[in-house]
Amino acid sequence: MPAHTAVADAITSRRSVRGFLPRDVDRELIDRILQIAASAPSGSNIQPWKVHVVQGALRDTLSRQLVAAHEQGLPSQREYEYYPVQWRSPYLERRRATGWGLYRTLGIQKGDRQASSLQHRRNFEFFDAPVVFLFAIDSDLEKGSWLDYGMFLQNIMVAARGFGLHTCPQAALANYPDIVKKLLSIPDDQTIVCGISMGYEDPDCPANRFQPARMALSEFVTFHDG
Repeated sequence: MPAHTAVADAITSRRSVRGFLPRDVDRELIDRILQIAASAPSGSNIQPWKVHVVQGALRDTLSRQLVAAHEQGLPSQREYEYYPVQWRSPYLERRRATGWGLYRTLGIQKGDRQASSLQHRRNFEFFDAPVVFLFAIDSDLEKGSWLDYGMFLQNIMVAARGFGLHTCPQAALANYPDIVKKLLSIPDDQTIVCGISMGYEDPDCPANRFQPARMALSEFVTFHDG
């Protein structure tokens, strides 16, 4: 396969997988993916990313603690605003289309709070993925470093596809930073950015049949030809 075709396929086949097989990922492969991702650019090459790879018994402990917080109905304690404080068009419509599109795929009806809560809980079970990345950043860094971080995160997800793996980026894993920081010994002067669950896709998981729509170029591109 030509290199440009392989790159395009890795990018376009990336999607948020919400059901993984109980199949381990080799440590050497995780290292390789992170080495590739670390080629991401950053302003003045400061490389602001701090990565915690969680597997095995510690992964299970983290899951139990996050699930318990969710089951207790604890509100999100995320250390930054990920979503708009006030939703407006067109973002509100896109959010609803994605949320209800997934729920329809899973047979969850509007107003079924119990089923919705159970599906949200799956975030904290890492959708059964065997590998979980938690990402932190020094809290005194500015927006530019967060933009750099996004390129690093995308590199992880695209590199994973190149090796036949799938991922799910999860803002929800930053909901309870005190739990994450205590268990992973992350200092208080760092902010939990998000998490990524990674593994091999479960092709029989109904959630994996859902694919949200993407905008046409005409909706977000303006050409200036002189």
